[in-house]
Amino acid sequence: MNDQTKIMQSPQITRKQKIAKTRLFKVEELDLVFSNGEKRTYERLVAGTNGAVMIVPILKRQYILLIREYSVGTENYQLAFPKGLMEAGETVAQAANRELKEEIGYGAKTIRPMKKMTLAPGYLTHKMNLVMAEDLYPESLAGDEPEKLEVVKWSLDDIDAIIEQSDFTEARSIAALFLAKQILNK
Repeated sequence: MNDQTKIMQSPQITRKQKIAKTRLFKVEELDLVFSNGEKRTYERLVAGTNGAVMIVPILKRQYILLIREYSVGTENYQLAFPKGLMEAGETVAQAANRELKEEIGYGAKTIRPMKKMTLAPGYLTHKMNLVMAEDLYPESLAGDEPEKLEVVKWSLDDIDAIIEQSDFTEARSIAALFLAKQILNK
């Protein structure tokens, strides 16, 4: 493993102020002083404090399961892996199992962590735990989606073709697919 991380001194935060709040986010303005004396003001979106999970469900070592749901940001239906916010006190595995049961009607006996990732860390605090779920069994929980989600079963033999789907554009799902493929090919 090649770790080229340079140890740098973090900037000093001299002021932090909430400038807006919505149901999902708050917007903060931060004044920073860098180690070289340079000063900057940044804004960031502060997400919930519990984090989130995205799950790559593997069914019978033959298929991955995805969902197709409406995405208001792109104003269309998108193909993605099941995901959701973690609730207070939940572990990553508990949150992943709950989301699986709510979104695809399966639980998992095995939850394998793949990577904790950020999305636009320059201005967003959100963190997502990517996991693989195996040894699936049928079990459902009521979810909070406004409509029934379409569950899409995709053959592992044709896994590369997902990238070509015009509705499979979410970067987190693409990253999760890449990581899962690496694990499955070992």
